[in-house]
This record gives sequence, C-alpha cells and structure tokens, in this order.
Amino acid sequence: MIKGGARIMQATPELALHRFGLGARPGERARLGDPAGWLAGQIARQRDPDGYDAQPRAADIIRAAPDRGELRGDAMARRDFAAEIRDGARKAVAVRMRAAFVSDTPFHERLVWFWSNHFSINAGSKLRVAPFAFDYERSAIRPHVTGRFADMLLASARHPAMLLFLDNATSAGPNSRAGRRREQGLNENYARELMELHTLGAGSGYTQADIVELAKILTGWTVRPKEYLDGDDAFVFAPNRHEPGAKTVLGRTYDEGEQAGIDALTALARHPATAKRLARKLAAHFTADTPDDGLAARLEGVWRDTDGDLGAVAKALVAHEAAWAPALAKARDPIQFVTAAVRAVAGERASGLDDAAQLRLLGALRLLGQVPFMAPTPQGWPDDTAAWFGPDQVVERVEWALALAGRVPVQADPAAMAADLLGSLLSAETHTAIARAPSPQEGLAMLIASPEFMRR
Repeated sequence: MIKGGARIMQATPELALHRFGLGARPGERARLGDPAGWLAGQIARQRDPDGYDAQPRAADIIRAAPDRGELRGDAMARRDFAAEIRDGARKAVAVRMRAAFVSDTPFHERLVWFWSNHFSINAGSKLRVAPFAFDYERSAIRPHVTGRFADMLLASARHPAMLLFLDNATSAGPNSRAGRRREQGLNENYARELMELHTLGAGSGYTQADIVELAKILTGWTVRPKEYLDGDDAFVFAPNRHEPGAKTVLGRTYDEGEQAGIDALTALARHPATAKRLARKLAAHFTADTPDDGLAARLEGVWRDTDGDLGAVAKALVAHEAAWAPALAKARDPIQFVTAAVRAVAGERASGLDDAAQLRLLGALRLLGQVPFMAPTPQGWPDDTAAWFGPDQVVERVEWALALAGRVPVQADPAAMAADLLGSLLSAETHTAIARAPSPQEGLAMLIASPEFMRR
C-alpha cells in the first residue's frame, strides 16, 4: 500500500510491470509479490546486461579506426568503412533490444532509457558519432542512473559521442594557441544545449552571454587522438584549444583550465532550476504528460535535499501515491511498445531470438518511427502522448501487431493471455473483443493493438 496525503492507493503488480517496467511476461504478474518493493529493489547499481561485454568501448573504437590518410582519396575504402560502421550500429541496437526483451530489472532499464534520451545523441548525424553511440549509453549514462546527476552530466560531457555530436571536440577559443594559429572558432552548440536541454531549461534566466562564456570554459574538451590514446581514457583536455582568462556564467566567475569546466558543470547540475525542471520531467515520463503537482514537488524536494541523488529520486517516485493512479495516461513509444509485445509473446524464449528475427524487429522500429540512438534532434524523442498516437501511427501499430501475431505460434488463449498480462488494467470491452476474435492470431493482434497495451 502506498500512503498519500488524504487517501491510500494500491500499488498493483500490473501497474508496476506496465507503467514502470517494459511489459509483463506470461505468468510474471502472479509471481511479482510486493510491487513497490520489486521496483525499489532495482534501484541499486546493476551490472551490464548480458551481451554488452562483446561491444567495443570508446577507446577500442578509436584504436580500430583507420588513419585519415588511409581513407583520403580512396572512395572504395570510405564506402567499406561506412558500411562497417552501419553494420556495427545495427548489431549494437540488436544487443540493446535483446537485453530489454529478457531483462529481470525492467524499471532500471527504463531509467537508463529515460536518461539516455535526456542526454540524447544522434548516431546518424555524423559518421564519426555512430560507432560511439552504444558505448555512450553504457559508459556515460548507465553507471549513473541511480547515482548523482552531476556525475552523469560530467560523464556525458566527456564522452566522444557527445563531444563529436555537438561539436565541442572542434571548438577552440579565439585567443587560444589553436584558435590564433589555425583560425578555428568557438562553437556554442554544446554549451547551448547543455543549458537549455540538459540542465536549466529555456526561460530559466540564462542569457546568450552565459552561453558564450560557458562555451569558452569548455574549449579544449575534446577526443584524444589515436596516436596519443592512453589506456581507456578517450577524453582529453587540450590546453592549446582552451580560451585563456577568467569567464563568468550566471554571475559566477571561473578561472581558466579544465577544472573550470568541471566546476561549471557541477554548478549547473546543482542549480535549483535544474532540480525543478528535471524532477517534473521524470514525473511526466512515468505518469502523465501533466504530472501531479504534489508528485513533481516531492521529487524536486528529494533532488535538492540529496544533491541530485537519482536513486533517492527514483525511490520517491515509486513511493508516491500519484505514481500509482490507475488511469493509463501515457503512450508507450514505439521502442517500449515493441519491447512489451516481444516480452508478452515470447516470454523467457526471447533470449533465443535469431538474427533474422532481430532484423525484423529493427525494421519494425523504423516503420513505427523510433530507432535507438537516432532521435532527430538534441532534444531527444518526444515524450508526450500526442507525438505517438496520430491516426497513421495507430494504423501502423495495428498492422505490425497483425504481422507479429501471424509469425508466432499462439500457445495460449489470447483472452486468457490478456487477463494474465494486464490484470485489472484490462477493460471488459477489450476482453470481450479478444475473446470473440475469429482466430487465435487475430485475438493476439487485438491484444497487442489494444488501448490498454499501447498505453501505460
């Protein structure tokens, strides 16, 4: 039971699996036990999912990349290199999705996905970003989703994926040695998104002058060249690119050097506007596009009281009564929708999906408009219901549900499956429609395409 201000709301297994997880597997709802305790138990630091160790890390990617001279003037070599990168990106997405299909800690995975989308990069934006996308989520996001926000912010800022995606790797202070010698200029892209998207938010009081000064502070934060790679540290601070002199951001003055960047990022992470905005964003992601004010305020208070301890914030989320409101107010985005469908249909057998099945599922994500690491803007994938429930999008989901149901053996009565997976979330109308379906395959498709299944 979750105690709130004026009433008590039941934390149900179906809501725990449906709203906070990645969808129920057959029989899982009945085995769950204490729903809130099950969620809280996932907040501790998790090991990497199976299959992650086989994926290269940032330093390995840099080591394996051909020298620029090897590609210059050789169109065939450049095409082969691009094809190799695209193939590696597909395999990385397959590893990520397979881990979700079989995860026993789906709430933790959802937290990883939320923060990965918050610090979004687009692997398709630049060829040199794509190889780093998977490791970015694994190394910069995953280790910190139940740690301190400031640590995640710093890890994101130092990872090659972010440095290359938002061009900070090539930013040089106009008065730095590199800026004077090579006529390289200051790039404000990362500083702008850092303030507008990653921390404070638009309208929080910062100015264009603050963006410029922050960009100067972060000059010299770049990717270590292959020939100077030292161990596994792909980040390097290059003093010859760094703008000399003191800079002032939001009224605070910072000295020059790498530590100034660390201090500036820490200050942004600890700013009250960051706590207010991101606490509300987290509440909206898990509950409703316009979240309960009491829930948002509670998460903000915990954030500020714990210096951005995201594990404490997550515990406060699942302990608040408003998070367990029975209405399914959010849309599952395509990645969540496909993941939930595979978990529902394949259950424990999802670990045995072959490469052909993985490619079909990747094709489904493309069809439905959402491929991991490919958000169209630095803002990440939209998180509001309207963005994913347009008429054409719903039709595409129904068609995919029919295609999936036609490919898999239906091993149980679809109406019984619906009751097992959805429990009290299943409406009488939907249950009746599934029970009256002309065939088991059509009944399964109705389940997957039902409003209850597509919402959370």
